[in-house]
Amino acid sequence: MILFDQGTPVPLRRHLHPHSVDTAAEQGWSELSNGDLIAAAEKQGYELLITTDQNLRYQQNLSERRIAILVLMTTSWPRIKSGVESVVIAVGTSSQSNYIEIQFYFEGRRRPAQ
Repeated sequence: MILFDQGTPVPLRRHLHPHSVDTAAEQGWSELSNGDLIAAAEKQGYELLITTDQNLRYQQNLSERRIAILVLMTTSWPRIKSGVESVVIAVGTSSQSNYIEIQFYFEGRRRPAQ
């Protein structure tokens, strides 16, 4: 089961079939802070939290969490849509306690040097 945090574009959901995807708002968790949201998600059996909160790893101690966290480094649906394959791969390969960040680039734009 996957949970979308507040900033995660909902249209991404249709690309993650056959996974079960809920949003924090659908669960009535819109007002929960990050730590409380993660705890509630784990308690409900969610395996993966997808968020756009780039500060999450600095604000929370994630070392004792069971839920995997996937951070989308933009809230822009057009950018995410152009790189949706990366999200699908990350979702398919995530495992307990993983922390993954995904950058998105528009086609024709050069990626920064590694």
